[in-house]
Amino acid sequence: MDPLLILAAALPECRLSAGEAVVREGESGSGLWILSSGALKVVKAGTEINTITRPGAAVGEISLLLDAPYSATVVASEPTVLRYAADGRAFLASDPRITQLIAVGLAERLHFVTTYLADLVRQYRDASPGLAMVGEVLGQLAHHQRPAAWPGSVREPDPDY
Repeated sequence: MDPLLILAAALPECRLSAGEAVVREGESGSGLWILSSGALKVVKAGTEINTITRPGAAVGEISLLLDAPYSATVVASEPTVLRYAADGRAFLASDPRITQLIAVGLAERLHFVTTYLADLVRQYRDASPGLAMVGEVLGQLAHHQRPAAWPGSVREPDPDY
């Protein structure tokens, strides 16, 4: 059994039917879900970008760690069982192994994405000038760092400066 799922065993179960959403892109929340069984599809800006089937996979961790709205919609694609921590931060703080396992999951995903981006950059490197720009953009994405301060505020999230 997955180590994170073992640590989440005392959390209440959340059972979903196919088509039911766990989280919706742009909404806020403080929960954390751990997949026990079933399958979830991840949809970003209307495009399905991933399917989650691995027991022990976390949902909502990015929003929780960044204190930001959910970055994607996650929907059950078949009958699905998750463990649910209503206060995700308290669950993370309850045992350092939980935080480490979440970090490992995020690192695995980042490794996959950067490897994929590097492959795309290589494919477009010698393309026509218009397509070569794709490689440059992907290279920038692969090495993107969060700025020290974000422009804007709650009152003015998208300032004109």
